[in-house]
Amino acid sequence: MKTLLIPTDFTQQSIQSIPVLARQYYPQQINIVLVHMLKITDNISELLMLSRRSVEYRHIPDNFYKRCTELERKHSHLINKIAITFFYGSTVAVFNNFLEANEVDAIVMPHDNYQLLFKNSIDPEILIGKSKIEVIAKPETQGIMADIVIEDFELTEEHH
Repeated sequence: MKTLLIPTDFTQQSIQSIPVLARQYYPQQINIVLVHMLKITDNISELLMLSRRSVEYRHIPDNFYKRCTELERKHSHLINKIAITFFYGSTVAVFNNFLEANEVDAIVMPHDNYQLLFKNSIDPEILIGKSKIEVIAKPETQGIMADIVIEDFELTEEHH
């Protein structure tokens, strides 16, 4: 089973490539780790509260959770699980520890219109470019077949 890390800004664009990726690894199932990256604060009171943080999770739209659950259900033969999390840090060493802890095999580049959501959000491409893990180009740009699959996925999503 492969684990793929996908940077997310909690939009449809950040998850639209999941069906294409899942099909690329068939017959093997995949785990998806959707992550938004944040610089760690230097404020001591915020650092003390870091382990109990849920502030960022409140910014994840309910329909994003719903779409992830629908993807898991619709593609259960291809997708083992989709996890949504935050990465706190700004160094390659901390990022590599995060990748290792989550058993990530490859990282998918963020979509073209990726948004930094918080004042302490960081551009994921900075750390991705410095990691030693396989990087997968944006699947939605990998040809006509990917466009057809994504179009089909978007049409299906509208009907749910």
